[in-house]
Amino acid sequence: SERLCSASDQVLQTHPHHPASPPFQPSPSLKERLRVFESLREKRGKKGVAEKPLSIQVVGRALSLQGHQVNGELWELERPLEADCELQLLGFDTVEGKQVINLISHYYSPLLRMLMKPMRKLLAVFAVKDSKLRLQLVEEEMSGSSVTVYRCGDSVSVCRGPLLPHTGFLKVFRMLQSSGLTRLMGVAFPAETDREAWEREQEAARRRDHRRIGMDQELFFFNEVSPGSCFFLPKGAHIYNTLMEFIKSEYRRRGFSEVVTPTLFSTALWERSGHWEHYGKNMFTVTSEGSLTHALKPMNCPAHCLMFEHRVRSWRELPLRWADFGALHRNELSGALGGLTRVRRFCQDDAHIFCAPEQLEEEIVACLDFVRSVYRVFGFSFHCLLSTRPTPCLGDPEQWDDAEQQLENSLQQFGERWELNPGDGAFYGPKIDILIKDAIGRQHQCATIQLDFQLPIRFDLQYLGRDGQKHRPVMIHRAVLGSLERMIAILAENFGGKWPLWLSPAQISVIPVGGSSESYGRQVAQQFCDAGFVVDLDVDPGATLNKKIRSAQLAQYNYIFVVGDKECESGTVSVRSRAGKQLGRRPTEEVLGSLQHLRNCRSNLDEF
Repeated sequence: SERLCSASDQVLQTHPHHPASPPFQPSPSLKERLRVFESLREKRGKKGVAEKPLSIQVVGRALSLQGHQVNGELWELERPLEADCELQLLGFDTVEGKQVINLISHYYSPLLRMLMKPMRKLLAVFAVKDSKLRLQLVEEEMSGSSVTVYRCGDSVSVCRGPLLPHTGFLKVFRMLQSSGLTRLMGVAFPAETDREAWEREQEAARRRDHRRIGMDQELFFFNEVSPGSCFFLPKGAHIYNTLMEFIKSEYRRRGFSEVVTPTLFSTALWERSGHWEHYGKNMFTVTSEGSLTHALKPMNCPAHCLMFEHRVRSWRELPLRWADFGALHRNELSGALGGLTRVRRFCQDDAHIFCAPEQLEEEIVACLDFVRSVYRVFGFSFHCLLSTRPTPCLGDPEQWDDAEQQLENSLQQFGERWELNPGDGAFYGPKIDILIKDAIGRQHQCATIQLDFQLPIRFDLQYLGRDGQKHRPVMIHRAVLGSLERMIAILAENFGGKWPLWLSPAQISVIPVGGSSESYGRQVAQQFCDAGFVVDLDVDPGATLNKKIRSAQLAQYNYIFVVGDKECESGTVSVRSRAGKQLGRRPTEEVLGSLQHLRNCRSNLDEF
């Protein structure tokens, strides 16, 4: 591999007015780091060589190989196979293959995965006396008990990986950004056709950017007086409330009860739940009378545990399904904030289920069915990931085995496509994450179903069973939309700002033709408004009919009703769709019934 140098070094070496740069001489500490690294790499290489023939099941084909998975885990291409395994080949047409390409931008050559047990290996490579900051960065990159270390020339650093062996795998480049002479940013592809496809996707994404749609349609805005907290204008609030009511209607059908919990809690609650130790730096805190410290809640689960323990519970009450739309606050870094996708104040369609262990499988299937019914309304395709125990984790191995098996049984019963995601569960229990695909092929993770063994233990939650003995409930964390803010961003970009009727903040524009028809236009507008539709009446005397129709289309009204003398006499409206298609003159009552049906069944269709 080549020595890593900054862009400014390269310019100075080639500029005719500058002498050639002297050869790079590593410092004594860097020489020692390289020596330790190579020693560990040599030991790792010998350990990884198989001593007997291996049985390898090859899955998939890849004309342009970017990476491979071994038993579902991404490996470097040059990492030797160590045991019998399933080997899946990954091309650029796979999500994982693109992931490897994206990471190659670090220009490191992968050589070693170094386990963090014992810790002295880490200290040997990144000596504390040499760089405390580097050691801190290494610890932040840890995944469980291991971290991947890469070397490029005389540079040794950490990266989650895996990476390609060298940049020769990349054929097509495009520069995106340069910052002076010190930093360049670009993208790379295995072929020109891949670059062209990427550019088309980027252009589509720019046109659909939810921040542009939010500004153009006057849905929401942000202000520095409350960074990361969204101001929803009336039209944005309509979408927000419609989504919430959608989920509430599903709650009523599915046996969920809505609860309301405080926003501010003493740190004693967060210490009891364990969040203060692991999540305290991400909470907003306030000091009240007597120097007591309180924190704005970043999640609802500890409050729901308090509600469960409020009185003695019986097996007859289980499962308890509690939903909470309370405002949540998380102290996200200012550099991570971005429109509605990462905010500091948000609301989740959050719910927790307390059930007996024997009820778990049935509850998981019901949660999955809930997810499917909601995502079908939006037109999303999706698949599930079963994320199993990470290292380290809390709880007994037998308990994990049983929980993971029940989740797998639920997924098998559910019948939709799912994949194993080893080692990516929460430290307190396994989970199922649901990935959706939007209209331009991008994937988003919104819904999640997580098992939790630890909070019931921390809060000593118990219920009286049929046998009269005390038993520990299982807790399920569950969200379908995720945060409403992020879901609105995803939906805005998925629909390109062309909201379906049931969700639209601009459903009907009534345009009278001539002064004599204005009274009838007002009557029609009021009739649809009384039926719960968002209706506006355009009586601007300074605009022509064509201009009014065009303005209504640009404003993304789902339907435009043109009413004149003929419509007034016959009790009809002339209907045009947002796309400009004329649906004809129809009886007003008939149109009202048809649009009520489209709205109530949450159809994404434009015609009726």
